[in-house]
Amino acid sequence: MKTGAGSLSWLDRNWLKHSARTAVAAMVSLLVARLFTLPEAYWSAITTLIVMQSSLGAALGISIRRFAGTALGAAMGALLATWVPANFLAFGLGIFLTGLLCAFIGGVHQRLRDQLDRTAYRYAGIALAVVMLVARSQPAWVVAIHRFIEVSIGIAVGLALTLLWPERQNSIEPKPDPVGR
Repeated sequence: MKTGAGSLSWLDRNWLKHSARTAVAAMVSLLVARLFTLPEAYWSAITTLIVMQSSLGAALGISIRRFAGTALGAAMGALLATWVPANFLAFGLGIFLTGLLCAFIGGVHQRLRDQLDRTAYRYAGIALAVVMLVARSQPAWVVAIHRFIEVSIGIAVGLALTLLWPERQNSIEPKPDPVGR
């Protein structure tokens, strides 16, 4: 096969498939969110892009954590934004309390502990920040619900496409350089 700037020898078949399935999933997610006329449909596509970078087994685990964290963070953000004036300290308190809430809920049962770990806490913090810090014309609860739905659509589409169009495990992992460089 001819190599050089004009050839496509750098384009591996697995990369082509991975790029195609990721693009299709992101577009489907964006379209579904737009069908629901969500104000920030791009969050669905972003979430799908995150989900699509894993195998089904890995995607399912991270998706459960993202779902749980987003629900918790959006609810906490809406609660604080509704009852506490928006400021630097309220935001910091919200992040702190969300961490404690993840730890408390996780302490109730082993299965919950596995789902509300530090990864879920990070996603909760992101959702809380979006709800509390981004200026909106709508009430905080509406923003929180939209955020949760947008992320849920992204998770659902990403998992569905990962299931329907699976990728071979390690199909795009780096291969050893045949020249030995």
